[in-house]
Amino acid sequence: MILDSETKAVELPEDHGDELRLWLRLLTCTTLIEGEVRGRLRERFDVTLPRFDPMAQLDTVPDGMTLSDVSKRMMVSNGNVTGLVERLVESGHLDRRTSDTDRRVQVIRLTKAGRAEFRRMAAEHQLWISDIFSDLSPKDVRELMRLLAKTKGSARKAAQKRALQA
Repeated sequence: MILDSETKAVELPEDHGDELRLWLRLLTCTTLIEGEVRGRLRERFDVTLPRFDPMAQLDTVPDGMTLSDVSKRMMVSNGNVTGLVERLVESGHLDRRTSDTDRRVQVIRLTKAGRAEFRRMAAEHQLWISDIFSDLSPKDVRELMRLLAKTKGSARKAAQKRALQA
């Protein structure tokens, strides 16, 4: 039987501090959930999660966004987004135009067909996420959200501290 890193840390707790076990649990949960969503997107819509993500970002902004803004929201490099955008433009899901204020900047947005297809995927995606978290009560969800917000703040603080020391 293959063990994930979290299981190994639980079996040898003296080798791992509480914070390391927490980090491994977060990674394990993320990997499990992401894998399930990836599989369902592929099976149901023949689409990848990396193609779904920029569409999700653009659905909230009808007038579109710059490639840089999409990259920041997705927390990936501009290079990663550029290739995805090219394929989504070719497939008719996105259109791209030059910014009215800066000719060096490209603005992308969902096409009418892209928005309709994304919304069909998003509706099912919402059901999948509800299913994945169905064993958590509303109170559990609120508490987990509170604790994860605190965790996010702690991680940001550590990153800022490291950046100041560099």
